[in-house]
Amino acid sequence: MKEIANIFSRESCTLSEFFDEKFYPFSKATKRRSDLDSYTFNKHIRPHFGSRCLRSIMPEEIDEWKLIQIEQGYKPASINKHSSMLRRIFSIANKWGYIDRNPFTGLAIKDLDVGDFVQRFLTKEEIYRIISEAKRSSHPFIYFLVILLILTGARKSEWRLARWKDVNYITKELVVPISKNGRSRKVILSAEAIEVLHDLKKHCEALGLSTRLDNWIFCNPKTLRPYTCFFHSFNKIRIAADLPTVRIHDLRHTFASLLVNNGASIYEVQKLLGHHHISMTERYAHLFPDTLSNRVEIIAKVVLIKH
Repeated sequence: MKEIANIFSRESCTLSEFFDEKFYPFSKATKRRSDLDSYTFNKHIRPHFGSRCLRSIMPEEIDEWKLIQIEQGYKPASINKHSSMLRRIFSIANKWGYIDRNPFTGLAIKDLDVGDFVQRFLTKEEIYRIISEAKRSSHPFIYFLVILLILTGARKSEWRLARWKDVNYITKELVVPISKNGRSRKVILSAEAIEVLHDLKKHCEALGLSTRLDNWIFCNPKTLRPYTCFFHSFNKIRIAADLPTVRIHDLRHTFASLLVNNGASIYEVQKLLGHHHISMTERYAHLFPDTLSNRVEIIAKVVLIKH
């Protein structure tokens, strides 16, 4: 009877059941950051495929799922990451006999082209150009978003999904309940950033938008929901500023470069950017001045060895 029940469960096993009972325990035993698998599955895969029987999911449905993400404004790299995880789940399910064939072998849409992006740091003059064009934009919020991204180094999504209750004016922090790495973090706010938030609140009230604690900071006046995408407005801004290759994420890179060029340590940059691992921050290592020769002189001054 146990064998028959096992066969039945394999025949009717849903994607959520397989992930929760089989894949995730395997991930925890074999990966350092299994929590990221849980976060990605719960946010991007479970809502669409979770209740479906593993054996019933077809290649064209996965292609459709990718297209939906494109329409929602997800970056190609993010869609590829979500797709890679789903592919791995199906691969394990296939190896363990839960499905006879991995549906990814029949996809029409393969990995999306992410482009050959170069890490970009804006000069002070370029920052002024971007800000100037953002101020001229007809978009009701893009100016405030650009300013806050430059001042805080936060990810676009961290501000896009923020509510007024997430801002702590006393500790000067923006609390991000779930960041990109699946963990909560705090974005440090300068006095200037706090002032921008005060101006933004007045702007929202002038538009007739509620600024109660549970309301979105960047609330779309038409849908009363957070904006899903700022690409088109930012694209107009960067073209008008004659900076067509600058991405909105480069404002975060610029924040990091300004910190480095003004004496911040790599560990301080790591904390301010919310990187869980220092390896993520080391991409900015080439910006740090070569002070090693000066550092060894410290020992000579302290010890004062005479010979």
